[in-house]
Amino acid sequence: MASVTLPLPVTRGEGQKLRVSDYLRWSIDHKIIGVQYMVTALFFFIIGGALAMMIRWELLTPALDLMADGSAYNQLFTIHGTVMIFLWIIPMMAGFGNYLVPLMLGAKDMAFPWLNAFAFWLIPPAGVLLMMGFFVGQAEAGWTSYPPLSTIFSGDGQTLWIMSLHLLGLSSILGAINFIVTIKNMRPEGMGYFQMPLFVWAILATAIIQVLGTPFLTGGLTLLLLDRVAGTAFFNPAAGGDALLWQNVFWFYSHPAVYIMILPAFGMLSEVLSVHSRKSIFGYRAIALSSLAIALVGFTVWAHHMFTSLQPELRIPFMITSMIIAVPTGIKVFSWLGTIFGGKIRFTSAMIFALGFLSMFVIGGISGVMLGSVPWDIHVHDTYFVVSHLHFVLYGGSVFGIFAGLYHWYPKITGRMLNERLGKWHFALTYIGFFFTFFPQHIVGLQGMPRRVAVYAPEFQSLNVVISLAAFLMGISTFIILYNMIWSLKNGEKAGANPWRALTLEWATTSPPPATNFIGDPVPFKNPYGYGTRAAFEYLQSLEEKFGESVDALHDKPAAPAPASQPAGD
Repeated sequence: MASVTLPLPVTRGEGQKLRVSDYLRWSIDHKIIGVQYMVTALFFFIIGGALAMMIRWELLTPALDLMADGSAYNQLFTIHGTVMIFLWIIPMMAGFGNYLVPLMLGAKDMAFPWLNAFAFWLIPPAGVLLMMGFFVGQAEAGWTSYPPLSTIFSGDGQTLWIMSLHLLGLSSILGAINFIVTIKNMRPEGMGYFQMPLFVWAILATAIIQVLGTPFLTGGLTLLLLDRVAGTAFFNPAAGGDALLWQNVFWFYSHPAVYIMILPAFGMLSEVLSVHSRKSIFGYRAIALSSLAIALVGFTVWAHHMFTSLQPELRIPFMITSMIIAVPTGIKVFSWLGTIFGGKIRFTSAMIFALGFLSMFVIGGISGVMLGSVPWDIHVHDTYFVVSHLHFVLYGGSVFGIFAGLYHWYPKITGRMLNERLGKWHFALTYIGFFFTFFPQHIVGLQGMPRRVAVYAPEFQSLNVVISLAAFLMGISTFIILYNMIWSLKNGEKAGANPWRALTLEWATTSPPPATNFIGDPVPFKNPYGYGTRAAFEYLQSLEEKFGESVDALHDKPAAPAPASQPAGD
């Protein structure tokens, strides 16, 4: 029989006291579920990262060294990609959303707490199913699983891969429904849609994509499963099927899935940049509505992944939509630059990861526009140029955003500050390692090195050695944040309720929050990014009177309200 973690009594000024065992069992508390998501995702991040290190070890030389054969190498990059996308980034973003959205809305919990718990508990068995493939002949058709590789040439692990993604897709849909209902129905009095934090807007846009797109992946996976185990021929041209049908269905979900992974990071960036530069968001409505624009336009660009197999008359329309979707993303980038311009920037670990996100994601965006151009895409299709673009977006974007979010909200989740010195070392090694891992891949891609091969032409070796050594440095950097998080649980400086002097509602309660999130009914500040005003100063002072002084994490606590003419401060 499943047990339920019951709300614990909380006195004024105290956070919820939890044991490790509370996170290892069924709970309907959104905060516990959020941490369960994040810890599970970090576990699979380590697994996916270890697989990446094995890939780069193999590619140190042009010949097969580490892997027994090409089939074993295929399994390696297939599971690496699947784990990093479906078991690391997407669940990690869901964890942040679960923990923060109710707090940011002043709600006691998510709209459907039991559904929330059920959505999480689908993920561990999905991960186990995926890993079991190594014992029965792992999937080796890449994370895209194109037929006939996935229907004829992969082992039984491919069937487990399909079943695993079915569970993960169901989890994604249930979680998205919960987010949409929570955001629509559980905002407090006085908080309209355009008073919501931008992270909540990002989660709303993400949930819309998940509800609309994931059923298409589920349908495609079902057809793929039937082709493998029931003798059907949906994707077998020799029996009247169509191999390109899978590509259309898969990319109709999987290109929007890129935005499932990046939109929450966009929301995190909006929060971090504003707080750590003490500036109001520049273009709040533009950023909010551009998230919805990305969610909707994202469903019109899927076939740019198929330019080499697409009918010529269809290439131009999809090239145009691929260019159009860069517009709302560009709106965000320029709004973020406007936000930090003239601000009182504090180079905390959260802030430098956010700035690192900006620099790396822009590179990925530029290469994305290049790949959206038909002649360029045909030239570099299936080369390492594509690998580089993908990682600049999903690691330089999503993962840098996750790291910024961890440094920013770890004090709220645990009540302890992360060590800033370790945070800066983590950033330096990650930034250098990441750049020299993936930027040179543009070069080897343009020179013609194909992706997904373990044996390559000797002229590519020198750059591959640089890439692999940088990848090992990036792998080492991961242990710094893991150590920092574990060490800080007991030894980190006590944070207090609001160490960043932020104005959004998650900081208007104890750290960590009580079981019911708030002591009394929270009153949202009229402008969640209204730094530099007397009203903001008075609001922050009232929080200190209620919860006591927090650590001055920004070393910037003002003695008096900033003058109205001053552009930044609080």
